[in-house]
Amino acid sequence: MSAARLTIGTRGSDLALAQTNMVADQLRAAHPDLATPDAPDAIAIEVIKTTGDRVQDRPLAEIGGKGLFTKEIEEALLDGRIDLAVHSMKDLETVLPDGLTIAATLEREDPRDVLLAMEATTIAALPQGAVVGTASLRRGAQILAARPDLKVVPFRGNVNTRIAKLEAGEVDATILALAGLRRLGMTEYEARAIPIAEMLPAVAQGAIGLECRADDETTRAYLSALDHAPTAQAVAAERALLAALDGSCRTPIAGLATVSGDTLALQALIATPDGATVHRDARNGPAREAAAIGNAAGSALRAAGGPDFFEPET
Repeated sequence: MSAARLTIGTRGSDLALAQTNMVADQLRAAHPDLATPDAPDAIAIEVIKTTGDRVQDRPLAEIGGKGLFTKEIEEALLDGRIDLAVHSMKDLETVLPDGLTIAATLEREDPRDVLLAMEATTIAALPQGAVVGTASLRRGAQILAARPDLKVVPFRGNVNTRIAKLEAGEVDATILALAGLRRLGMTEYEARAIPIAEMLPAVAQGAIGLECRADDETTRAYLSALDHAPTAQAVAAERALLAALDGSCRTPIAGLATVSGDTLALQALIATPDGATVHRDARNGPAREAAAIGNAAGSALRAAGGPDFFEPET
């Protein structure tokens, strides 16, 4: 443990570091004791390389799915090497390790996806048979549901790597999260955001969660000031949806909840990877019952898909 009052653990990508520095700035703004001249190093940042960062040559579904980007960071939390972790909530498993908790959820950024292509600005405008690169089964399934003529190929790497591969002509198009592009200052791509009706986001896309040890009251007190209740409610509904579906990492699942006043509205879908079959659900209810709404939607979709829908491919 460093001499800092708070040590933050994070992945080392440009986006992860941008998000972590944003959290550090918000902590200093909320807590003057972390920003006083006599404590210039009150917050330290520790970069932790995860399995998902090390293995770049295989699809995530082949090497373990979501936990690949969080396991080593959560181990550092449990070991006491760091006090809190900054996560893209869409990377987190639905069940956290014993002893850890999400102490705060920051206000959500725009959850939409963005189409990046050399010429086309919409999915409909892509040329016949165009090659779309994505590591996301969710994105691939929805693309193929709309345009069965397109070819979807595995495509991994950080934001800049994927943009470079696109510009080099390895694929005709790729899809990235608008939230990540905005946090990197890449606002020139905002006009290419895909409407929610065409591309439902990943569960918790655009949301940042702050994880710490459940018994660390000091850190929890620092983090509570950063919690955005409507985002926390929306993410709770989406993660309950995912937990109820209990789909494998080979199952395309999407979900987006929005909170308006005391009401929460949830859209969700499951699909086959080829996009040939898509089941959708939409419902709303009191925001205070976010988890119950998500669970109900997940149960309905599971019933619609039938007993074999979530069986992993052999």
